[in-house]
Amino acid sequence: MRALFVIIVLANVAFFIWARYVAPPEAAADPLPLGRQIEPEKLKVVSPAEMATLNARPPVAAALGALKCLEWGSFALADVPRAQSALEPLALGARLTPRRTEDSAGWWVFIAPQASRPAALKKAAELKALAVDDYFILQDEGPLRWALSLGVFRTEEAAQARLAAVQNQGVRSAQMGARETAVPKIWLQMKGVDAALQARLNEIARGFEGSELRDCPP
Repeated sequence: MRALFVIIVLANVAFFIWARYVAPPEAAADPLPLGRQIEPEKLKVVSPAEMATLNARPPVAAALGALKCLEWGSFALADVPRAQSALEPLALGARLTPRRTEDSAGWWVFIAPQASRPAALKKAAELKALAVDDYFILQDEGPLRWALSLGVFRTEEAAQARLAAVQNQGVRSAQMGARETAVPKIWLQMKGVDAALQARLNEIARGFEGSELRDCPP
């Protein structure tokens, strides 16, 4: 019995020596876990209060300012190409889309109906010679056929301003009158606008008198 006890003790000692100094390390075991860490002396235990502060910080996107949708307008159909041309350097691509609306106009600036289509075309040529490009010849049957519209407006003040402008350009036959009509208008909508792009849009909009840059409607 004593010999058996000695044999068991020696076997345990031999197994310990083999496991400690001879056996290869297991793949999943790391004998030096702390030494393999990157700068372990800089590890910090975060308190619950500090964790709440970290969680309360806004995400990066919010800190930089959320992207928004803006629309610029409104433009008469004849003015849309010039506005779109002004936006071309921004390379908006698919982010730029037009939105059509209708304004109820109660006033207009116009030149009285001409005797015939050739007379109306002659009057239009005179307008072009005076650098007046925003006009429209009425061709529908009725008392206003062959009149030349120089703009329709929601307010009397806006119509008066337009009348004064064309008169200063030399259009002596222009006049102002009341006219209830629905006028098609175009808003140019731009999606994914950040602060830098909005600043450039504001600068462009200042070059178009009477235009407005605003948030897209819901």
